[in-house]
Amino acid sequence: MIELRSRYRCPVGYSGHESTVSPSVMAGMMGACAVERHITLDRAMYGSDQAASLEKAGLESLVAQLRKIPLVAGDGCKRTTPGEEAVARKLRYWL
Repeated sequence: MIELRSRYRCPVGYSGHESTVSPSVMAGMMGACAVERHITLDRAMYGSDQAASLEKAGLESLVAQLRKIPLVAGDGCKRTTPGEEAVARKLRYWL
């Protein structure tokens, strides 16, 4: 994805056909402008794409994980949370 975006200077998306959501989440972490997945009511149904499709729970999991990416990735600025302040003061006392 990074190579394609650099080479062609355009937004790059991801079309997943795997049985898990992990590669789609990784694509989101790498900056995919869109993530496309097949969905189904039941993966056991007949059809060539059923095994690689997401059922409702899988789609909900994927969407939840993709929505967390901005929070998890952060903005590059290191911050101490209020819960860490007391511990940091205690540990720094000994330095």
